[in-house]
Amino acid sequence: MKKEGHIEIKDVTKIYDPLGANVMAVEHCSFEIKPGEFMAIVGPSGCGKTTFLNMLAGFDTVSKGEICVDGACVASPTQRLTPGPDRVVVFQLGALFPWKTVLENVTFGPIMQGRIDKKEAIEKGKNLLQIAGLDGFENEYPMNISSGMQRRVEIVRALINEPKILLLDEPFRALDAMTKSVMHKYLLDLFDVIGKTIMFITHDLDEAIYLSDRVFVMTTRPGKLKKWIDVDIPRPRDIAVKVSDRFLELRQEAIEAVHEEAKKAFERGERELAK
Repeated sequence: MKKEGHIEIKDVTKIYDPLGANVMAVEHCSFEIKPGEFMAIVGPSGCGKTTFLNMLAGFDTVSKGEICVDGACVASPTQRLTPGPDRVVVFQLGALFPWKTVLENVTFGPIMQGRIDKKEAIEKGKNLLQIAGLDGFENEYPMNISSGMQRRVEIVRALINEPKILLLDEPFRALDAMTKSVMHKYLLDLFDVIGKTIMFITHDLDEAIYLSDRVFVMTTRPGKLKKWIDVDIPRPRDIAVKVSDRFLELRQEAIEAVHEEAKKAFERGERELAK
């Protein structure tokens, strides 16, 4: 069976025009994400990482070019915003219902939408929670579990809808280093099982290399492709790969690429403040 989740970014430009400022956030970007690929986007603050995610999700418009999923255009200058269940987003800030249990949070969406019946949703939800290391926590309320567990619940809640594409916008940014390490393990476990296409936005270069198949390094604004880094580290992966020679080589390559752009962004900010 043909895998779904093929993303094509075709000469995309995004211009914001608040009060006539005409700010170009993304300029003439073209790239492709294969079905079932885990792709991370890194770059300095303000380079357009989240803008890309929002355009792909259908939350923001495209000024020029188009974005296609499995050959169908989902964003272009002439197309209305079209968020869809085939593209599900997990944001930086959590959004679990505090009055619902873990399992109720996970199953609420598909049951309410009539996508699957309650019995099937519960069975499916329990299975995904088990893979995410949350077996035994189904009847707990969000306030009674850790922040890392809450993040896992949100990812499971996104996956139960069986999207073609999972969009993750710095989902682990607020977590401490030890919790983040645990989150990486469970996300990799889920990815190995579900095989969905993932676009992952992050500032953490170690995280990007450890999790992804390819790292897309963006330039400072206006954001465009600076370079691809192919992460040729075999899967499944565990924490030991972080001390391997190849991981350290890839990490250094990413640091050099991002540092150069971060320096440009800093110098631009200094000039703008001086005006």
